Amino acid sequence: MDYVENRMAQEAAKQTGNAESFVTPLNLVLLGMLLYTAYSWLRPHTPATIPKEEPAVVFKTFTPRTLLPYNGEKDMPVYLAVRGRVFDVTRGRNFYGPGGPYANFAGRDASRGLACGSFDEEMLTKDLDGPLDTLSDLDKEQLEALQGWEERFLEKYLVVGKLVAVGDEDKAE
Repeated sequence: MDYVENRMAQEAAKQTGNAESFVTPLNLVLLGMLLYTAYSWLRPHTPATIPKEEPAVVFKTFTPRTLLPYNGEKDMPVYLAVRGRVFDVTRGRNFYGPGGPYANFAGRDASRGLACGSFDEEMLTKDLDGPLDTLSDLDKEQLEALQGWEERFLEKYLVVGKLVAVGDEDKAE
C-alpha cells in the first residue's frame, strides 16, 4: 500500500509544476471557442444594405405581337399570358427564360400548353394577329389543370397586364 501512495505522490508532484497539464483536448476546444467568439464580436461588420426595389410596373394591354418581345432575350423581362392575364415571370427566368424547360411560353399565351401539359410548339397560337384562343375545346380535366397553373402564377408572380386580340386594344381600356 505504501508503494501505491508513494507512486501517487510522485505523480502529483510531477504534474503540479508542469504546464502540460493545461494542454488538454477539452481546454484546447474551449480556447478555440473563446477566440472565435471574441473574433466574431470584435471584427468590423459591413453595413446592412437595403435590397434594390423592383421597378414599378405599369399595367398594360398587350396583343400577342406586343407580348412576343418579352421572352427574356436581350435583357428583356420574361412575360407570359394565362387566360388573358399577363404575368411577369422574370424571377423564374431559369424556367421560363431562354434555355429553360418552359421557354416556349415566354412572350406568348401559355394557356393551352399549360392546360394540356404540353410544351410543344403546336400548343402556341401561330397567327399573332388573329383572334385569341378561346380554349372552348378543352375538357374539364384540362380546365382544372389550367386553373391550378393560374392560381400558382397568381401566388408567385405579378400581373402586369392583360392580353387582348389585335384590334381590341381600345375596347380593353
